[in-house]
Amino acid sequence: MPMKLAIGDVVRLRKQHPCGGWEWEITRIGADIGLRCRTCGRRVLLPRSQVEKRIKAVLSPEQRSPAR
Repeated sequence: MPMKLAIGDVVRLRKQHPCGGWEWEITRIGADIGLRCRTCGRRVLLPRSQVEKRIKAVLSPEQRSPAR
């Protein structure tokens, strides 16, 4: 069963992005998931199965760092 994700959710992935950021914002939902790095703004499109394996945590608004 697919993980419940929504546009605007912020997730922490298992590996750090080369820019040093850990947090990603979900920008697209479907068979592919669109993500935007909250540190550098880089956008990526990954298959849902890969994203679900890489997600470490879905962050609540209190846990999020301010977007740059």
